[in-house]
Amino acid sequence: MATAQPGFHQSMGFMRLRDAQRCANVLHKECGTGSLAAHTEREIGVKKRHPEERRTILNTGRDMVNSVRSVPAVSCLANLCVALCVGAALKPDVVLENSATTLNHSMVLVQRMEALLTLGNGSDVSLRVQTLNTDEVKVIQVHSLVLTLQSDVFEELLQTRNSTAMVIRETPDCAAVFDKFIRYLYCGDITVRLNQAIPLHKLASKYHVWDLQQGLTQYMTQHLSSDSPTGHVVAWYQYATQIGDVSLQNSCLQYLSWNLSSVLQSAEWSSVSPELMLSLLQRSDLVLQSELELYKALEAWINQNQPSGETAENALKAIRYSMISPQHLFHLQKSSLMLKYYESVRDLLFLAFQFHSASPVQLAKYFDVNCSLFTPRNYLSPAWGSPWVINNPTRDDRSFSFQTQLGPSGYDASKRVTWNALFSPRWLPLSVRSAYPEQGSLQPTRTDGGRPRIIVTPATSSPDFAGVSFQKTVIVSARKQGKVVVRHVYNFHQSTEEAGDFLLEADLQRRASEYLIDSSLYLHIIVKPFYHSLIVAKK
Repeated sequence: MATAQPGFHQSMGFMRLRDAQRCANVLHKECGTGSLAAHTEREIGVKKRHPEERRTILNTGRDMVNSVRSVPAVSCLANLCVALCVGAALKPDVVLENSATTLNHSMVLVQRMEALLTLGNGSDVSLRVQTLNTDEVKVIQVHSLVLTLQSDVFEELLQTRNSTAMVIRETPDCAAVFDKFIRYLYCGDITVRLNQAIPLHKLASKYHVWDLQQGLTQYMTQHLSSDSPTGHVVAWYQYATQIGDVSLQNSCLQYLSWNLSSVLQSAEWSSVSPELMLSLLQRSDLVLQSELELYKALEAWINQNQPSGETAENALKAIRYSMISPQHLFHLQKSSLMLKYYESVRDLLFLAFQFHSASPVQLAKYFDVNCSLFTPRNYLSPAWGSPWVINNPTRDDRSFSFQTQLGPSGYDASKRVTWNALFSPRWLPLSVRSAYPEQGSLQPTRTDGGRPRIIVTPATSSPDFAGVSFQKTVIVSARKQGKVVVRHVYNFHQSTEEAGDFLLEADLQRRASEYLIDSSLYLHIIVKPFYHSLIVAKK
């Protein structure tokens, strides 16, 4: 069971103009009442009466709602809803005088609608919610008018019923939240927990309550980083795949990819499906400590889930063994899993050892190095880059230096490259910056059209750079639902201007910006070599 999360309230207009029109049709067809205009005129007529006379009329109407012996209560509820619908729909179009004031008592209406559902006053339908494969039945007293206004599926079911009782059959997870779903139809808001998102989404889709469906999709997208004992992102991904929600599916997959290190250490990792596992292993944007960490996590997943031999072989082939040091490669060859599937990955291991024993330029004479086997992922270990915390990022330009190894090859393991990184909160073109030639002179921190920018360049040139191009990756972390997660990943060659959208939506001037952690910008810069700039593989 997921722990309780802060209440999620998807506020929506309870009644709309189209609902008022549908309500009028229902009234005319089922209750024998007049047209929508007649109801409006009757309501206005009541408003024009003397206050004492109007109070008497309203009290009489309230008595009729509470008494099913005098007038059918649903008709009274219908009249009330029509008047409220018309007023709510026409309100934006009313031009008020300068001295006029609008009084909004919509929350009182919501409270009364909730009380109407809770007490069952004037109910004309007994909804019997039966849990599949059990004898459990939940009875909810509802009003056909409300259900008809909110769902065309309920409208069709109510038209075909033979009695005042209507039986609904639901799976256990959906039956558990069905009363919460019905309350939303009456009140227009709902409180959602992580473990309730999927069953509520199922109900909203089944009964065509589209506003709730869209709100729940947005809720899941915004709560991927929330903590739960067993995890929820994998389940949401699998559900999104099942229903064909590509947007939610991609959001879940991106979150898992960018925060893979924390996912590997969680209980959620064991619930990853074979299809999701293969999708993750094919990606180059995974953010994790090292390729060895990924291999160990895959080994644990295979031992625990015992997938088919074909799935295990394909997963092991997706590991980029060239990114693992020779010492660790020798060690993992002795594992029971590797001994079992050694024939499947033998050629990949042999190629990885060759990669570590010769320079990439020499290796390219015999192999195509422009393939995924030689493409690094986003590794957080010190050999690949460095974290960079920028306090008060809007204040002025910042710079720092860090070192990485030349490349992942064992041949280049002892070679280091020093990199200089420059961060500008509001980047000025050279033509403008030349106006401040003196060292230490003040420069404006904000200009029209300026925006944050990072430049990463090598401190010196080297002959070892021949045949190698370097891709820089900047990872931006943020705190969401109390957890530090990766918010964005930007790739570029020299400057973040190449990415085009670096911190484009970030308001770094605001201390409470969602891109800042305690007023600081948390970055991690990674440098990845690619062996294809000047190398042509032997044909």
